[in-house]
Amino acid sequence: MHTSSCFFEGGVKMIPNWLRQRAHLTPNRVALYDDTQSISFAELHDRTVKRARQFVYLGVKKGDIVAILMKNSIHMVEVIHALHYIGAIVLLQNVRLSIEEIKWQLDHSGARFVICDEPFPDERVIEWNEFIKLRERDGEWQTMYHLDDVATIMYTSGTTGKPKGVMQTYGNHWWSAIGSALNLGLHENDCWLAAVPFFHVSGLSILMRSVIYGMSVYIMSSFDAKRSNELILQGKVTMMSAVSTMVQQIIQQLKQPYPSSFRCMLVGGGPVSQPLLQSCANWNIPVYQTYGMTETASQVATLPPDARHKHGSAGKPLFHMGIRIEKDGHQLNANEVGEIVVKGPSVMKGYWQNEKETNAVLKDGWLYTGDIGYMDEEGFLYVLDRRSDLIISGGENVYPAEIEAVLLEHKAVKEAGVIGVADETWGQVPHAFVVLYDGTATEEQLKLFCMSKLAKYKVPKRIYIVDHLPRNATNKLMRHKLKKWVEEA
Repeated sequence: MHTSSCFFEGGVKMIPNWLRQRAHLTPNRVALYDDTQSISFAELHDRTVKRARQFVYLGVKKGDIVAILMKNSIHMVEVIHALHYIGAIVLLQNVRLSIEEIKWQLDHSGARFVICDEPFPDERVIEWNEFIKLRERDGEWQTMYHLDDVATIMYTSGTTGKPKGVMQTYGNHWWSAIGSALNLGLHENDCWLAAVPFFHVSGLSILMRSVIYGMSVYIMSSFDAKRSNELILQGKVTMMSAVSTMVQQIIQQLKQPYPSSFRCMLVGGGPVSQPLLQSCANWNIPVYQTYGMTETASQVATLPPDARHKHGSAGKPLFHMGIRIEKDGHQLNANEVGEIVVKGPSVMKGYWQNEKETNAVLKDGWLYTGDIGYMDEEGFLYVLDRRSDLIISGGENVYPAEIEAVLLEHKAVKEAGVIGVADETWGQVPHAFVVLYDGTATEEQLKLFCMSKLAKYKVPKRIYIVDHLPRNATNKLMRHKLKKWVEEA
């Protein structure tokens, strides 16, 4: 028997299990589509219970961490919800990472199992084709979610070179969805095209909105510009999340303007250029530029299409978020440049098993983003630097320190410095400078070494072998001088 529940139970912040409640409220509404099938919320609930019973058979219990290494699919959605039914924590892993990077995350997180859709060399792995053959066992489902409980972990690269596991709570995802709805609105016929990976917060947040709003989602296993246009032009989807490179590919494929039924292209992963915005306007593509991060469970601020005159702005904060600009512990006035600091119920709980990094960025509920920017007199946010040294390549975050750490593992490399260089296709790509001990390594050898340890998009496109790196009096690498070297080269 299904009973309605309130937000507080015994003084503890609780909320009904989203999918279970959604299946009760709108059982026949379509939850998920792909190119081969569509399933209702009731069907998704039934499939999820079956998967949860199989996890119980494996011995998975509340609080366990289970990793998912899969491409976007209806199966992946079932697995995510099934683990939440048990109360397990979902570790979402980037399928583009190297084997070594994935194994490090598995070890650091203490994940018990990894559910994969392709073979992966690890004893914790259960391939999907084997998982679905497992027997089932009854379990106790989480009919209510505690808003402070950790729902998901996503590892994000850190300036130390080692990834940090961002702990996202049920409350984080709930408030992110509510803030997005208050910002973008809700329409009864909304269907969100999920062409960004679910292992990124931009993708996962679509799934959370789906069960909270009762909204349909059209799932793409990987982005296809031509297919995206077909779905939008046919009126099958009304909203889509993307990064600039995806929008560029969409426009290259377009033959006719978008219909009025398509109401939102939510673009993150860095600012959208003015020429691209103009092209979108010409094709009737309503672009909402957004600023957010893994640590805030997606959006912090969003700029609507009617504010295009605010060129370069990331918009105003979402209803539930607060933003201020600080420098040396003091809050700055309008148009003064400093660090972007944000607060709100979608800010992460902290970094998994990393109290030092957590305390460095979370102070009195405020998240110190490391991003540099300012707010104008009207409260519009402008992001000048993405975590100062961060490289954003095709919407993926690439930290120089992570690549430098790998290069320094090579026996011939004495020093390493990495910067982002502008690229027409990807926005930015990494370039590296190395000082060698004896000059025995070549650029090609170093690239191959990086390829064995890093995701493809993190491998430097150029590696310059130099006799020294520019450093200041405190021996800190001066990256701005490396950028000048690239320009001169």
